[in-house]
Amino acid sequence: MTHRIEPAQRRARIVARHLLTPPGRVTSAVDVADALVALHATDPATVFLSAAARMTNPDVAAVEQALYADRTLLRLLAMRRTMFTVSSAAAPVVDASTGRTIAAKQRTLLLRHLADGGGWDARWLADVEQDVLEALARRGQATANELAEDVPALREQVVISDGKGGQLAQNVNSRIVRVLAAENRIRRDRPRGGWTSSQFRWSTAPALAELPAAQAKADLVRRWLARYGPGTEPDLAWWTGWTLRDVRAALAAVGAVRVELAEGVGFVVPGDEGPVPATEPWAALLPALDPTPMGWRQRDWYLPVEHRDVLFDRMGNAGPTVWWDGGVVGGWAQRPDGEIVWELLADVGADTVTAIETEAARMAAWVGDARITPRFRTPLERRLSS
Repeated sequence: MTHRIEPAQRRARIVARHLLTPPGRVTSAVDVADALVALHATDPATVFLSAAARMTNPDVAAVEQALYADRTLLRLLAMRRTMFTVSSAAAPVVDASTGRTIAAKQRTLLLRHLADGGGWDARWLADVEQDVLEALARRGQATANELAEDVPALREQVVISDGKGGQLAQNVNSRIVRVLAAENRIRRDRPRGGWTSSQFRWSTAPALAELPAAQAKADLVRRWLARYGPGTEPDLAWWTGWTLRDVRAALAAVGAVRVELAEGVGFVVPGDEGPVPATEPWAALLPALDPTPMGWRQRDWYLPVEHRDVLFDRMGNAGPTVWWDGGVVGGWAQRPDGEIVWELLADVGADTVTAIETEAARMAAWVGDARITPRFRTPLERRLSS
């Protein structure tokens, strides 16, 4: 018999497994990353905001300690060619399942770019990369501009079409550094400025343990199902950036169990077909690109269709959202004076409003003087922040 899992039960799983109530909160950002498999890191502030929403005592310094001193959190270019932050334990799985393939494609594109725009070949690139690694070893940390002082070849330019019949000259610096980072030969270190800054310094990176790709794909799917399941094949294909063939092979490898969902066939890990205990509902203010709103391709069961246009941008990037009992009920923003403001998009009771006010005050207390402007602006966030 195929089990049916209703939307309400799926929302209950979000509350319990995504640490969205005070009793479910954890003490470290590493635990948050593992609970969500990976934290979106395209916008540096998201890592801190996603972690803080789920930590008992939000602390910027503690997250920075994990990222830059202990190295228990690592930034990787991974699923959907997007930047993520994962625990050091999960990093080899994410790298082998998705990161290596992306890095290889990025290197191919870079070599073509250098050949077409400047006439440089793989040998030239290898020499430049070696010089970059040696410069970083000497400096310890360096910005891209500082590296260009030590490695003049990084100032070379390629000539490309501007798409309008003309030509543009671009420095090779950023592309070479990006490929080295995608291959985990260098890593983003402390930024210039505060925790919301995206102007990173770079440092050398130790090699990650190598895993067979098929094994890593199965492991990643197992982790995703345990935290996000049930999910559909389209959900997994979108989240991972894989083909349906890869998704189906990984589902088979973990022995995923079919269940019935409102939108069709879904999957869970073996033994996870039954209901989860209900938890006391609570409010959560989740940042732009948080893993929870970005966890599935098919979102009707936690995000009303009529709210998507104001809470997501045209590229499908989630803005700041307000949650109650496993579903989206509104959005929030920070104004220039630092005030956290929010707006409801659904009818809720007085208890819900009180809980949202409590979470907004909690966020304002730890954010302090920092100012948060999402990299991808959404209509509601723009309006609230103005």
